[in-house]
Amino acid sequence: MTMKLNPSIILILASSLLFGCAGTGKPKAVAPGAQATASSPTTNNDFPTLTRVEYVMSCMQEKGGKNYDNLYHCVCAVDKIAANMSHDEFMQAQTFETNKNLAGERGGVFRDPPQSKALRDKLKSVSDEAIAACFPNGGKVSAPKTK
Repeated sequence: MTMKLNPSIILILASSLLFGCAGTGKPKAVAPGAQATASSPTTNNDFPTLTRVEYVMSCMQEKGGKNYDNLYHCVCAVDKIAANMSHDEFMQAQTFETNKNLAGERGGVFRDPPQSKALRDKLKSVSDEAIAACFPNGGKVSAPKTK
C-alpha cells in the first residue's frame, strides 16, 4: 500500500533531503593555467537546491505520483545525475531537449548545433543510468492493480 502525501509535505521533505546534498561537495583544485572543460570531471553536488527539487517533483509525477517511494528513488536519481554532469551541462541539455521540437528555424537553433546532440545524448545516458540504478524494475511504472 502506498501512502499519499500532501504536496506541501513533499516539498518540505524534498527540500530537507536535498539541503544536505547541495553543499557537501568540496571544490576540486585546478592546477594553475588549467581550465575545466565540459568533458572533465565535475564538482559533485553543484546542482542548486531549486534544480534538485524541480527534478524530484517532475520525476515523482512521471513515476506515478507523490509518495515516499517515488520521493526516495527520485532523490537518488538526481544525486546520480549531479555526480555525472555539471549543473550548466544539465541546464543546457534540458533546454535543448525541451525546445528541439519547435517548428522551423526556431527549433533548429536548439536541435542543429553539435553541442545540442552531444548534451542531449549525455543527459539521456546519465538519466537512464540513474533511473536503472535507483528504481526497482528500472523505473518502469507498473499499471495499478485491480481487485
